[in-house]
Amino acid sequence: MQNQNKRQYVKYIMSLGHFCADFTQGTLAAVLPFLIAAYHYNYATAASLVMVSNLIGSVIQPVFGVLADKVDKPHLLTLGVLMAAGGMASVGFIPSFAGLCIAVIVTGIGVAMIHPQGARMVNRMADESNMGMSMGVFSFGGNVGFTFGPICAAAAVTMLGLKGSLTFLIPALIFTIIMCLFYKGYEGEQQMAPQEAEASAKAGQKDRWGAFIKMGVLITARSIIFSGISTFLILFAIDAFDISKPAGSALLSTYYGVAALSSLAGGKLADVTGYKKTLVLASVILVAGTVAFAFTHSLALAVVLTVVMGVGSSLGYSAMVTLGQLYLPNHVGLASGVTLGLSVSIGGILAPVLGMIGDMHGLRMVFYVMAALSVIPLLMSFVVPER
Repeated sequence: MQNQNKRQYVKYIMSLGHFCADFTQGTLAAVLPFLIAAYHYNYATAASLVMVSNLIGSVIQPVFGVLADKVDKPHLLTLGVLMAAGGMASVGFIPSFAGLCIAVIVTGIGVAMIHPQGARMVNRMADESNMGMSMGVFSFGGNVGFTFGPICAAAAVTMLGLKGSLTFLIPALIFTIIMCLFYKGYEGEQQMAPQEAEASAKAGQKDRWGAFIKMGVLITARSIIFSGISTFLILFAIDAFDISKPAGSALLSTYYGVAALSSLAGGKLADVTGYKKTLVLASVILVAGTVAFAFTHSLALAVVLTVVMGVGSSLGYSAMVTLGQLYLPNHVGLASGVTLGLSVSIGGILAPVLGMIGDMHGLRMVFYVMAALSVIPLLMSFVVPER
């Protein structure tokens, strides 16, 4: 396959890598109940494993972003996917809590290696006219991974016991084979760059750190809301609407599914209407959905509003990652590491704070808080520049 022809497939290969990364992240939450049952951990101890993984991802991902800007090594993605999956695959064989912490740290490092390099390669291979759609495809893979990771993990460990965690390696091994075949004879990313003059063109552009900081504020608020909905939607639905646990899980799956499709559609929308307009639209929908959901007492309306929140939380995902890269044309890897790191990790780190609010004032108060936070992305979407 000629390099020219390879370019159109890069976003799909990177999307598969993104799927593997977020699939692995999704398995951790699903395994926690089984670890609690096997080793009699309390909830705080078990939840600390999630915090450790998220902290590692948040801290080290920008570092790998800087590395991606200096060294073009697509096979770092393969190593990252294998490390992420290997760490989670080992949790079923480790009886000590210290060992489990090391395992999730390895997973966190592996995931941190994947996002910046993958997003940077998608950016480099995309044409100006379809950058949003290309990032949408990349984002879609991660959202699908989050959707299916917990389902597959729960099924594997239920049927095979904790040692069923070994099956978490399967997607990573498939990705490794595909990467080896796809990049056979690969000698450097510059071979596949869509424009030979890309480096010299970017040399004349200045990084816009002020715009990037504004985008960081938007992404941080959005991440807290996304993580809060993911963590408390089931519990709130069971408490407020007296539904069963399977029904609550179905509601969460609906949210994830809508979010995945919205990230894909949002990429195309950004190419057609502009990144800023897509962010504004997504932020308006997010505010409307979270505010209405916080105050509703109707199960039927709650289902509809879950769909609205799914659209609002992810329609602008591709736009905000792509804009972050455009704001820092000389540090695309760093921009990718920070934006993707914040969008995934910061919400998980702060989720315990929302949990404390829920313990003290009830779960509806958690959604009141998220409704208030949803105003921040809306305000920021108006002040961030288009380019």
